[in-house]
Amino acid sequence: MEKKKNGNSKLRIAILHPDLGIGGAERLIVDAAIELVSHGHNVHIFTSHHDKNRCFEETLSGAFPVTVYGDFLPRHIFYRLHAVCAYLRCIFVALCVLFMWPSFDVILVDQVSAVIPVLKLKRSMKVVFYCHFPDLLLAKHTTLLRMIYRKPIDFLEERTTGMADLILVNSKFTASTFASTFKHLDVGGVRPSVLYPAVNVDQFGESHAYKMNFLSINRFERKKNIELAITSFSKLLTLEDNNATDVKLTIAGGYDKRLRENVEYLEELKFLAQKEGVADRVNFITSCSTSERNTLLSECLCLLYTPQDEHFGIVPLEAMAAYKPVIACNSGGPTETVKHEVTGFLCDPTPQGFSLAMGKFIQDPDLAQRMGECARQHVVESFSNKVFGQYLNQYIVDIVRGKLD
Repeated sequence: MEKKKNGNSKLRIAILHPDLGIGGAERLIVDAAIELVSHGHNVHIFTSHHDKNRCFEETLSGAFPVTVYGDFLPRHIFYRLHAVCAYLRCIFVALCVLFMWPSFDVILVDQVSAVIPVLKLKRSMKVVFYCHFPDLLLAKHTTLLRMIYRKPIDFLEERTTGMADLILVNSKFTASTFASTFKHLDVGGVRPSVLYPAVNVDQFGESHAYKMNFLSINRFERKKNIELAITSFSKLLTLEDNNATDVKLTIAGGYDKRLRENVEYLEELKFLAQKEGVADRVNFITSCSTSERNTLLSECLCLLYTPQDEHFGIVPLEAMAAYKPVIACNSGGPTETVKHEVTGFLCDPTPQGFSLAMGKFIQDPDLAQRMGECARQHVVESFSNKVFGQYLNQYIVDIVRGKLD
């Protein structure tokens, strides 16, 4: 640990992340690195995969180094054992950090807690774990074989999570789920602190339009419930007096042809659009760049955010930062970020609920602009990168100084 000129600590911080792609978890990690660098710390990201053609531009800027270990290890075995392979890849990264690099003051671990006992072998390092959501709740336990397979993994997740010096979660919703899921940790007094992800509001300028185009941005995964956007859009076109003759729907998001679910789900969504009779009005965009995504946000009428019980959801923040209202499900993280009837609408996750909210923007041409202005102000005040960075930096400094012990 070095001293900066102002007397504060200049820390050596490592960040471990499984796959540095372009999802919401990766966006948080990149933002964390940028903000910690802005506070004067030395930051180094370690990961098992970093595709320079499919990543956030900031990881190529040189503001912080990104080192890849273990990309030769399999991501799955015949499309099975994804969790085991992910654990092995991350543990390999942790071992490389442990034995090939000088000691760090703090290591921020993201998503995979199995690496924590490995890193704790070096007692001088503090370990902070960011839990987006308990993995055991995201995994399938639908068959006896899956239950047997997941049992030791679920046990390991709870025990290793509790070994972190500090646990952070992305919302109050996740914090309550954490307590009800990891009951042994809750009984033992292990409780996480909430650190909301943030959005870079400066990337969205004053220039924005409100074209007759609803926008959905999500990874092409079934849990994102993107079919709700298509069925709601189809329902919208059947509503009376909606004047939706020119309205369109754009579905964009992260797409990796290596992932079978991405490939299959995209085809399912295209088939659904054909079945609903709206294929000529629905545009699919895969793996758009940050600048392309920002353009889509700056020109849409409203964002449709379809996941149910989403533990946080960064896309609604990005939309609101771009002066756009959000229609989201009335559950999970969006209930903490979207102000109902102020910055958007929180609806039942049904085509009826979403389409009625969508119809309000068609009937009142100025509603999107009014709500968009409120949305931008809301994000600047509560969810900007600056606010996120201040809280994260304080957590990191306090854990090193022992104030959180």
